[in-house]
Amino acid sequence: MKREDCQSVDSHLVDSHSVDSELQSQSLSADIIPLLNIMAKLRDPEIGCPWDRAQDFNSIVPFTLEEAYEVAETIETQDWQELPDELGDLLFQVVFYCQLGKEQGMFDFQTVIERICNKLTSRHPHVFELDGAATSPEQVKQTWEAIKASEREQKSQLTQGQTASVLDNVPLALPSLSRAVKIQKRVARVGFDWDELEPVVAKIHEEIDEVLAEVTQGEIAQDKVQDELGDLLFAVANFARHIGVEPEQALRQANAKFERRFRGVEQLANNSDKTIEQHSLEELDKYWEQVKQAEK
Repeated sequence: MKREDCQSVDSHLVDSHSVDSELQSQSLSADIIPLLNIMAKLRDPEIGCPWDRAQDFNSIVPFTLEEAYEVAETIETQDWQELPDELGDLLFQVVFYCQLGKEQGMFDFQTVIERICNKLTSRHPHVFELDGAATSPEQVKQTWEAIKASEREQKSQLTQGQTASVLDNVPLALPSLSRAVKIQKRVARVGFDWDELEPVVAKIHEEIDEVLAEVTQGEIAQDKVQDELGDLLFAVANFARHIGVEPEQALRQANAKFERRFRGVEQLANNSDKTIEQHSLEELDKYWEQVKQAEK
């Protein structure tokens, strides 16, 4: 796809009825230029920011992950007024990588735009091809997976002729629970999955027994305990997938709920004549139940 194709998205791909008239009147390609210029100035060897000049691809990865989580948190709390700011912070991370790529002669922002344009159009032939037929969501999903499988095969052939795997390109940097689900989804597509919920639940009980067997040994082998606990978490993630729950999000919500309730416990303890450390566990449990009841 040529650059002008990405900017106009090609007249036969998107007609005038599918683009908001207000956006049609704007030069969208120019909107990103001020941000790209700011980024370039921040990295300027002479007048740029010392902190920004000191960064590289690896050093800004933690900030990218942090910004992505802040976007997720803003959506979860439905703070819609704040969301544009958080999305801007995340976009800045993309621009930062593009500036680094440009400086090293590898790629620039336009390269990223071209790649995503190509990827989206190639993976949605039912939308962008002139003879694309209307399909069901399930057919769309099958087509999407077939195209991705073909892409993985092509990448494997380019990498010293390695055999392609359905597990290729599952990012190592994903949160562990999210990566577990992504792995499970990949293998499920080739039939390596249970069709019923019962064996999924049975596997959790099996893994719990194995964890308990390790921790009740006379001499606990921490590496074995960790191994078995990892199996248990993987099985729980699989259960979440089978019942349509995103485990990473569920755990985030559980963390938020616990934090909210424990702050309530702290408040009740502060209202007493003792510090929280001076309370017994039974007293704190009573506070906990009070907080839970107040939420209902």
